[in-house]
Amino acid sequence: MITAEKLVELASYFTTIHHIKGRLRVRVSPKIKKQSGDISMNDIEGLPQKIDGIKKIKINKIVGSITIEYDNNVFPKELWDDLVDGKNPDEIIKIIDKLYKEIV
Repeated sequence: MITAEKLVELASYFTTIHHIKGRLRVRVSPKIKKQSGDISMNDIEGLPQKIDGIKKIKINKIVGSITIEYDNNVFPKELWDDLVDGKNPDEIIKIIDKLYKEIV
């Protein structure tokens, strides 16, 4: 399982390309490969099934970007901005932990 802490850590390799409420597109630094450890692209793409408020994740390996479609009522745009900018990591971790779905 990808922890909230790991998600915050991985987000430090993101740079916002485009962001409107409900849709975020980020560029991913190639340096992320050193930090991702045992996390696969399938793990990342599977996050919508594990975290409430994330609707869809699309990875474009060719250009090194990720597009995230999300529910703005659950994850306000400002929260994503803080995540990519490395602000308020403890608050973001608490929010993500609360939104993790129970896996039965």
